[in-house]
Amino acid sequence: MRTKSLKKNKINVVTLGCSKNVYDSEVLMGQLKASGKDVVHEEEGNIVVINTCGFINNAKEESINTILEFMQKKEDGEVDKVFVTGCLSERYKPDLQKEIPNVDEYFGTTELPGLLKALGADYKHELIGERLTTTPKNYAYLKIAEGCDRPCSFCAIPLMRGKHKSTPIEEVVIEAEKLAAKGVKELILIAQDLTYYGLDLYKKRNLAELLEALVKVEGIEWIRLHYAFPTGFPMDVLEVMNREPKICNYLDIPLQHISDAILKSMRRGTTKEKTTQLLKDFRAAVPNMTIRTTLIVGYPGETEEDYQTLKQWVKEMRFERLGCFTYSHEENTHAYNLEDDVPEEVKQARANEIMEIQSQISWELNQAKIGETFKVVIDRKEGNYFVGRTEFDSPDVDNEVLIDASKTYLKTGEFATVKITEAADFDLFAEVVA
Repeated sequence: MRTKSLKKNKINVVTLGCSKNVYDSEVLMGQLKASGKDVVHEEEGNIVVINTCGFINNAKEESINTILEFMQKKEDGEVDKVFVTGCLSERYKPDLQKEIPNVDEYFGTTELPGLLKALGADYKHELIGERLTTTPKNYAYLKIAEGCDRPCSFCAIPLMRGKHKSTPIEEVVIEAEKLAAKGVKELILIAQDLTYYGLDLYKKRNLAELLEALVKVEGIEWIRLHYAFPTGFPMDVLEVMNREPKICNYLDIPLQHISDAILKSMRRGTTKEKTTQLLKDFRAAVPNMTIRTTLIVGYPGETEEDYQTLKQWVKEMRFERLGCFTYSHEENTHAYNLEDDVPEEVKQARANEIMEIQSQISWELNQAKIGETFKVVIDRKEGNYFVGRTEFDSPDVDNEVLIDASKTYLKTGEFATVKITEAADFDLFAEVVA
């Protein structure tokens, strides 16, 4: 017979999905700690909170498998309670309640107070920036807005996250100051759409003003921009990027496709000509900028000609960083009304080919770095190497710089100046410059 565990109540928060979810889990953990709860991240605990992702099929599958895995542990008496929150729960709560009824309770993305109450904690409104960071100590994600007002046909994020809501500049700065006090040196600004920041609060795109405020925070050395939307990008941001050494010459701007027919169907509000000109303007304004983008192949109606247009454009633009995904047919999105007519194997072959092209471009760009000197931050030690990044690289998704640990001792979280000695597709090898 199953018996209740005798463990003291320890809450284990399990995070799935993107950096926005990482941030949300950290806020949840900060609130729990403030209520005196024993909370851990992805370690053992008898109470489990799963922060799910519901973005595309693979992510949904991973979330459901994780829920089922913990339900089995509950059945076996290894855990006492399982709560589910996040995007999957927001989007599919009735279905999940029906299919996996043994979960103690489901909560959506905006139901943090209710989740805390279920965990025996109080929601503390005054806790601006009080969160338990789960990233290496030298960097942290800083969410500056929630939700999205864009009408992209393929995207379910507005269904799960609601309308765009900017966080006031003064609150973002308070949070940045608290992170800096903990030893964070790099802020990675995230939102569903950085480009839109401030429109709801200040009636203008205000990302540049936010950056001007953040560069004044003592202790912060790098500020990195993630997830900007190409339409309506505030060009004054580039002027600040050029002028302020703390702002990394780096921009993550998901472009998704370049064929005019596909862009129109995707409801992206732009064209191949406008997008290409925007990228030229970026490079003219900040000559050594690294641009990261993501693309989708296999969108409904994507012809061989559309794909060839995209492939040729990738070769011409020579993005420093690029990721390519296959289209996922998501219910309740505008594109769900279209026929998902590109076979799965064709989608996969196209994605693989784009990534092969990018691999070659990345190799060529990396070869040109041999002999050059860069400032890097050391994220961790792995095997015989200290692993670092330049200002042109974001954690987990971009190039890494490997430094032989047998020759040099480096402290994680610190900066070092290195000279590149060798280069591969996505890794650079370096030695410390005395």
